[in-house]
Amino acid sequence: MTKRQLFLRHLAQTSDEPLALEITRGEGVYLYDSDGKRYLDLIAGIGVSSLGHCYPSVVQAVQKQAETYMHTMVYGEYVLTPQVALAKLLTDQLSHSTKGLTQPKLDSVYFVNSGTEATEGAMKLAKRATGRAEIISCFNAYHGSTQGAASLNSESYFTEAYRPLLPGIRHIDFNCGLCLDQITEQTAAVFIETVQAEWGIRPPAREWIKALRRRCDEVGALLIFDEIQAGYGRTGKLFAFQHYDVVPDILLLAKGMGGGMPIGAFVASQALTTLLGVDPVLGHITTFGGHPVSCAAALATLKTLLETDLIAEAEEKGFRFRQNLSAVPGVLDVRQVGLWLAVELLNYDQVKTVIQHCLAAGLITDWFLFNDRSLRIAPPLIITNDEIDWACEVLAKAIGKL
Repeated sequence: MTKRQLFLRHLAQTSDEPLALEITRGEGVYLYDSDGKRYLDLIAGIGVSSLGHCYPSVVQAVQKQAETYMHTMVYGEYVLTPQVALAKLLTDQLSHSTKGLTQPKLDSVYFVNSGTEATEGAMKLAKRATGRAEIISCFNAYHGSTQGAASLNSESYFTEAYRPLLPGIRHIDFNCGLCLDQITEQTAAVFIETVQAEWGIRPPAREWIKALRRRCDEVGALLIFDEIQAGYGRTGKLFAFQHYDVVPDILLLAKGMGGGMPIGAFVASQALTTLLGVDPVLGHITTFGGHPVSCAAALATLKTLLETDLIAEAEEKGFRFRQNLSAVPGVLDVRQVGLWLAVELLNYDQVKTVIQHCLAAGLITDWFLFNDRSLRIAPPLIITNDEIDWACEVLAKAIGKL
């Protein structure tokens, strides 16, 4: 049997039409298939490969840690250098980001394996800290796919078959001032994406997110920012909340955090995270969270972002995409935040056709869960201007064939 046939027979599928590219190698912004064909990756594994594929310092960190030690004991039991070093550097950056703001400290990290696990941990922590059960999220937001995280989704198509989900979940409109009154003394937490990702790139209004912070303070609800996709330089800042001068009580991170390795985290004050270790002890546990190899990769990724101009260049690179694509006939809208764009077409059929044309030409793009009329562009931050221009030429030709 071919690898493709084995793939379809033995790997559980998530759709009836997988792309099924047989990838044999990755380097920089490119992936290579079994025929040696090269693809420029415009989605970076849905925002994961922030430094591209096999970034040298990340590979070296993984190799060095793998030959030192890997799994040792469940998270939180042993003092492991990669975890400690990463937590220190990460919280140092968060301290710099919040300097001068009299808002919550983000000085304690709980490492997990993914964004959805970060969401789950934050949900438990919010209930434990407030003694309340109600959680509020926004319509058309995506915070993960496990039962708790999926309960925060308003879109019923992806959840209807798995109901009942968690009770006590309410939804409000993103950027709606009047909706803030629905946050009350019964609310444990409000989950907000600092840029709505799966809607198709929608940032919050600056005054709205400030009003949201004030409302949570008024009623004693925790404000939780989901930066699982928006974090790690994607928006032109290390953390997207830096654009608004508003600090959350809990911050969710993942995807681009590990430079290609699986890792996530929820970050809060030590006063909050301490609650997970008392009444009951082991209130939240994970076997593989904070895996030493993943932490080593994440540490190398963060150091690279801090030592280079990649974050500072994100806005300019994203604007170059927007300028090139806005003028293409058939493009209805281009929304951009940093190096992160949604290119809106007429309908899903057009999007699907463009994706297929691009694949044939050696370019990988995708769509959004809650906006299948738009193409997703979120390439590795290392993409060059020449690569951007070539990608835009391919996209323009594909759209021109509609």
